[in-house]
Amino acid sequence: MAQDGAAPENTILMELESGTVVIELLPEVAPLHSERMRELARAGAYDGVVFHRVIEGFMAQTGDVEFGNAEAAEFSLRMAGRGGSDLPELPAEFSDLPHDRGTLAAARSQHPDSANSQFFINFGDNHFLNGQYTVYGRVIEGMEHVDAITRGEPPASPDRMIRVQVAADVEQAQ
Repeated sequence: MAQDGAAPENTILMELESGTVVIELLPEVAPLHSERMRELARAGAYDGVVFHRVIEGFMAQTGDVEFGNAEAAEFSLRMAGRGGSDLPELPAEFSDLPHDRGTLAAARSQHPDSANSQFFINFGDNHFLNGQYTVYGRVIEGMEHVDAITRGEPPASPDRMIRVQVAADVEQAQ
């Protein structure tokens, strides 16, 4: 199931309404952030979470498991983007990797060590973000599905991640 040589343990399968996005995690660059995404995916925490901030030419942000799960009683589109998970915040793992089109980075507050569950995928090369946000993955297949995500801050009718899985778990189940 892993594509382009990415190890199944470091490959995330993000199912959207329009199709599957395959993300290669970069644990050699950001081990804590990569592990957090695997942990939350395995717990099903990302399933049903909306893209609450989607800016044309910039990025699509999601991952608020506290307020952004459209299937949960706590769902609040107004609050989405302010929450995280019940896990502790992560320290920044800055690197020299640029914020190129298709890279995945940790969303956070003004404090560099405040990342938790939220992340964004860059629509374009956003090099002004270099060295300010932790890059810990990249889309290796299905970027057209990311490009199709409904825009807005928040979108009037937001797209959501239907299911997010670690490819190794899908391969073991088969």
